[in-house]
Amino acid sequence: MKKKLAGITLAGAVALASFGVGNSLIQTEAKVEHKSAKKPQNVIMHKSAKKPQNVIMMVMDGTSSNATTLARWYKGKPLHMDQLMAGGVRAYSAESAITDSAPAATALATGNKSNSGYVGVLPSVVNTPGVKSVEKEDQFRPVANVLEGAKLSGRATGIVATSEIQHATPAGFSAHNYSRDDFQTLAEQQVYQNIDVVLGGGKQSLLPGKEEKSRKDGENLVNVLNKRGYDFVENKKELEQSHAKKIWGSFADRDLAYDMDRPQTKAEQPKLSQMTNKAITTLSKDKDGFFLFVEGSKTDWAAHANDPVGMISDVLAFDEAVGKAVEFAEKDGNTMVIAIADHGNSGLSIGNANTTKGYDTTPVSAYIDPLKKAKMTLEGATSKLKEDLSNKEEVAALYGLSNLTSEEKAQLTKARDKKEISAALSKLLANRANLGFTTGGHTGEDVFLYSYGVNRPTGHFDNTDIAKHMAKSMNINLNELTNELFIEANKAFKGSKVAVDSKDKNNPVLVVTNNKRTVRFPVNKNIAIVNGKEIQMDSVVVQDKKNRFFVSKQAQQIVKNEK
Repeated sequence: MKKKLAGITLAGAVALASFGVGNSLIQTEAKVEHKSAKKPQNVIMHKSAKKPQNVIMMVMDGTSSNATTLARWYKGKPLHMDQLMAGGVRAYSAESAITDSAPAATALATGNKSNSGYVGVLPSVVNTPGVKSVEKEDQFRPVANVLEGAKLSGRATGIVATSEIQHATPAGFSAHNYSRDDFQTLAEQQVYQNIDVVLGGGKQSLLPGKEEKSRKDGENLVNVLNKRGYDFVENKKELEQSHAKKIWGSFADRDLAYDMDRPQTKAEQPKLSQMTNKAITTLSKDKDGFFLFVEGSKTDWAAHANDPVGMISDVLAFDEAVGKAVEFAEKDGNTMVIAIADHGNSGLSIGNANTTKGYDTTPVSAYIDPLKKAKMTLEGATSKLKEDLSNKEEVAALYGLSNLTSEEKAQLTKARDKKEISAALSKLLANRANLGFTTGGHTGEDVFLYSYGVNRPTGHFDNTDIAKHMAKSMNINLNELTNELFIEANKAFKGSKVAVDSKDKNNPVLVVTNNKRTVRFPVNKNIAIVNGKEIQMDSVVVQDKKNRFFVSKQAQQIVKNEK
């Protein structure tokens, strides 16, 4: 039985995608309207009388098109994403043709270009052609994201990731800071955002301790979550058994294992598809609808390491999660699903110097069979290294490199530590599989857009237009929301005494006094303290790089004693 895909069958969609979007399809679609100084070109969407109640936004971090192609060959049959092909997305940042994950997430979540490392705030440097400059007073200003808009519209909200939940991409949809590395701030803001479902890694950043990313402010955010009514779960069984309306899952101190490695190393951790399915099941109980963000985080990490096995592992895991989202959307009939890579990574090529001659007669097996021999990803295999590195060849075999030639053994022998061993193994496997890598960093090509359901976007977008399309579909105006949630404190409380209590340098507090009424606003939290009593607000208080505080109109009303 053929499934319907926004007015055409899935089989028809695949056929159209294979040859590009056909003219007949374009003629039946309408231009997407965006309120901006410069309207995007070649952006189309299916005509729809209604807008989606639910939006599921899915990002496979750092995944180039060749990675999905390789994963498809490895799987031996089409991906779920193949059936959803909808166009392409331009992914540059305000300062570079090649974006970092933080400004990429900021663009996808807020509709604004930004700088490397900036999460949910405006840029301070704009030099990319075509990107509008930012006034000096607006540099570093926090800007509203689609999750905050969805929450204020009455929808339930959720975030899922296989990295630390505080990592750049999930943080871009849930926090605001000029440094993606400031897990202290990002974690605290996320906890106080009142997101209904949060599933991923990053437990270390929720608790005080001596580890690298433990909290330095002494605050136990797990206790805060418990007080706020979350069911705090730490493994797959606890997640499955939870029937709470609010769930926070921390399944690792840092990141979760690669999907291929998980059964052998972290079997207690849930798969990305299981977390996605649980989030959808929980959030869909809200009669007002929901917004869910899902990231397959570690394809990017594998690409940085030039590890094709890790890339395949987590592209397929992400694709399985996409399948769960589309399965729900098809039954629900009132959901939009968007899947996208935030940027490319590694310059992976199917074909290298080995295939300069004979590329046109080299069979698929020459690329895939060497990869099939791997039992673990590069990260998983090298985790088995002994301290004295005496088991290099056994580790190589786990990575699919058995029966090493004398030349291969020589390359491995030269490696003197884990980092060098990893580099040697990735090069040896890439050579055997006839794969090429141009870099260990990100790349600047356009990425594919996949979509399904009500009001699904199709065409060629700038990454900022994805945020605008989601917002418009949920009847949210991101510019107006920014002006409602993030007003510079001296402007918001003009006429009042505004000071900062910095006795605790890790927890500064904005103090506002008006007509003998004093209100305290702890940074990164959604609370106002009046006469020792806490009032929960709809958004968090943000401090920017210039040490300015940004508060909401609701905070203004509290100071005026109107709420």
